[in-house]
Amino acid sequence: MDLSAGVAPDDVRVDCDLDVADLHPAVGDPALNSMNFLNEVAQRYPDAVSLAAGRPYEEFFDVADLHRHLEAFRAHLADDLGYGPAQVHRALFQYGRTKGIIHDLVARNLAVDEEITVDPESIVVTVGCQEAMLLVLRALRAGPADVLLAVAPTYVGLTGAARLVDLPVRPVAGGPAGVDLADLREQVRRARAEGLRPRACYVMPDFANPSGASIDLADRRRLLDLAAAEDLLLIEDNPYGLFHADGAGRVPTLKALDTGRRVVYLGSFAKTVLPGARVGYVVADQRVRDADGTVGPLADQLAKIKSMVTVNTSAIAQAVVGGALLAHGCSLVAANTRERAAYARNLRHLVNGLARRFPDPSPVRWNVPAGGFFAVVSVPFPVDDALLRRSAEDYGVLWTPMAHFYDDTAPVAALRLSISAVTPGQIDAGLDRLAALIADELTRSPVPAARR
Repeated sequence: MDLSAGVAPDDVRVDCDLDVADLHPAVGDPALNSMNFLNEVAQRYPDAVSLAAGRPYEEFFDVADLHRHLEAFRAHLADDLGYGPAQVHRALFQYGRTKGIIHDLVARNLAVDEEITVDPESIVVTVGCQEAMLLVLRALRAGPADVLLAVAPTYVGLTGAARLVDLPVRPVAGGPAGVDLADLREQVRRARAEGLRPRACYVMPDFANPSGASIDLADRRRLLDLAAAEDLLLIEDNPYGLFHADGAGRVPTLKALDTGRRVVYLGSFAKTVLPGARVGYVVADQRVRDADGTVGPLADQLAKIKSMVTVNTSAIAQAVVGGALLAHGCSLVAANTRERAAYARNLRHLVNGLARRFPDPSPVRWNVPAGGFFAVVSVPFPVDDALLRRSAEDYGVLWTPMAHFYDDTAPVAALRLSISAVTPGQIDAGLDRLAALIADELTRSPVPAARR
């Protein structure tokens, strides 16, 4: 707003315009722009084949399930919990408990599917897993010396949430093994030598977004030992753990192996029940001594923050998720049999399709994840947003530049492909178009080498 000319006459309106420099620095951060940019490209080119979106498979969605799940949860309130009609109505229609109303069912699900035993009071049901991340990071950021470690490449939602609470993120090398333990130890000690306090390390041990990498059982145990030795929390994010591919056995989560309350566990029902419900949760059973001397779970402190952010999570959305859990004995493994088969089929189709289109001695390389939604393709040229736009406009295929998942501006010679929301036929069409783009890029003038 320009006030240099003095007070405006009564009949002249002066608009209140702001400069982005007057807002929180995070709003101009690339991490916060990434999702909006990728969504904008997808909307601008609706006819392009999208190998970018990490949305769940839509073939099995059924509106009738919403009604069945709501009724199942209503019956649970009345028959299992003994609620009277007025209590049932209040539970479904009114503002609800900040920690959530399906925390007991979430605890049962964790026991059945993951062999994780936790007190339901250690669980906060959140508005998607994104809110769970924000609550945890907000609680851990106590002062300017606090920093967060995160295995790179890192899910951009985590990086963006950290920006919003002014918590610097320091990368830890990932690689094919999922995490470089030696580098993690080095990053912890280097931060402390600089007078900083590393609060936690964010890690996605199962089919990580974006890399697709997983951490094996031996390294999971070593990671827990390292966290104990360095007095470090681990923030385990597990949206894809149920979706192992053909022949790939499930590995216990870090939280299932955790005997010292070192792991804060983030979960989501977006991939396993219904993304539109926007229901996630956090298991935070670390003990916290309150100002009055009482001791309770970290979840109690997170609930205080949540009460000032979203107040509570939609009771109707929770009821739909709760009914879906009840319909399958609280086992999402059982509930996702069809989905798991579809993702395994698509991942196999993608990997085989890449092999046919880029046979040796092609410079194009890719990883072969043991499950999940994503694979990474490495190419001998930098991959950026401009190339994505050209891919969408001239070749009709979308993917995600891996540069979005690194916290610097160095060029990255790789892209992420997603198999979750497409059919085998769409994968073939998308790979044909991608192969044409790559062939054309390879005929261009040589470009500087970039990180893969």
